[in-house]
Amino acid sequence: MSTPLVSPLRGPDPGGGAGEVLVARDITKKFGGLTAVNQVSLTVCDGEIVGLIGPNGAGKTTFFNCLTGMETPTSGEITFRGRRLSGGADRITKAGLARTFQNIRLFPFMTAVENVQVGRHCRTRTGVLSAVFRGPRHRREERESIQRARELLDFVGLSRVEAELARSLPYGDQRRLEIARALATDPGLLLLDEPTAGMNPQETRDAMLLVRRIRDTGLAIVVIEHDMRFIFSLCDRVAVLVQGAKLLEGSAEQVQADERVIEAYLGAPVDGAPVDGAPVDGAPVDGAPVDGASGDAETRS
Repeated sequence: MSTPLVSPLRGPDPGGGAGEVLVARDITKKFGGLTAVNQVSLTVCDGEIVGLIGPNGAGKTTFFNCLTGMETPTSGEITFRGRRLSGGADRITKAGLARTFQNIRLFPFMTAVENVQVGRHCRTRTGVLSAVFRGPRHRREERESIQRARELLDFVGLSRVEAELARSLPYGDQRRLEIARALATDPGLLLLDEPTAGMNPQETRDAMLLVRRIRDTGLAIVVIEHDMRFIFSLCDRVAVLVQGAKLLEGSAEQVQADERVIEAYLGAPVDGAPVDGAPVDGAPVDGAPVDGASGDAETRS
């Protein structure tokens, strides 16, 4: 992967220090009688990677949707660099929040560089008439947009495919392209929704390196992910959602050691089930295989 001499990312505001970027207070989202997110609070600071984990249906993506204007919270308050956020996704993107999606949402019949250019739309000022008649401002902003898109493609390691259609790219490259498009909005906070979903181990390692490079520019990042090795290796803090509510927030070590987190993923012990590793009557002990079973069977987590 080629590395630009100067990072193309905006990062934190100059002179702003490592202050609070996002503060979400008591966010609740109800759909009729269903409470999908229940009074969830989260604070993110400059240069920080925060993980958001939980079982399927825990409300993680709905919480992301509330932060980015795709859903309107039923109650609660969201501030970005001290200013209250409100309105639709376009206004919140322009304010400085950008995201990727659990399911890739690229424009399949546009080239890689054109997909990234789309992300620049919220930073351009060309009016309709100037665009139709290709006035001086339109031509200048178009040149700047193409240059910026190429810088970001180089940053995520996709400069070699800038002229290829998005639909023809390998899956891992499509994920990277979506991140480049989000970065094109010049965000102060990047939200990644399952960025390694469907990736092979090498692609996952490359994605981890990319997220770290983005963080090293000072940009704040929030990541939803089911790959626990990815989350615990990458994040400064991890918040756990269960049934729409925040169960726990802390370091990777604190979260991994908390019995409530283990129970949320694996379920509570059934009454009468063996405890402390005691074998069930008739079960093999000391690793002995069951009759007719291979002792070499691989146990998967």
